[in-house]
Amino acid sequence: MITAPTFTVNREAKEITMERVFDASRDLVWKLWTDPKMIPRWWGPRNNQTTVDKMDFRVGGEWRFIQIDPEGNEYAFHGVYREIVPPHKISETFNFEPIGPGHELIEVVMFEDIGGKTKMISKAIYNSIEDLEGMVRSGMEEGSNESMERFEELLKESV
Repeated sequence: MITAPTFTVNREAKEITMERVFDASRDLVWKLWTDPKMIPRWWGPRNNQTTVDKMDFRVGGEWRFIQIDPEGNEYAFHGVYREIVPPHKISETFNFEPIGPGHELIEVVMFEDIGGKTKMISKAIYNSIEDLEGMVRSGMEEGSNESMERFEELLKESV
């Protein structure tokens, strides 16, 4: 049984957890999630254009993605891979460049094999409640859901 995606805000722990089950093998999910050529096809809102500026997918490697919205505004995100355990786990730092230094969060994404399907659990760990609340107010839930819907579409095309 596939459960509905969840978005849980734990203010006490300063964490946001998202879960979703994909109707695809963990190996396929991992392959598409970690392929820089596939990132522009699913990462971020559908109406934005995403470019992978840098994706050195190894522990200590840096990543940077740039999005351009329909009005031409540019937004960049970057971080460093802290832990990579194929096909189980990715841990990385995450920075939204317009906000500036001091607001880095840690993102941990885990992939569980559940009988040919894959449960993705993403946990964002914030340094402050203010950063967490700012992300919630920014529309993170809607944006994340849209990215995951796009990822699901990509999985269906790749099966």
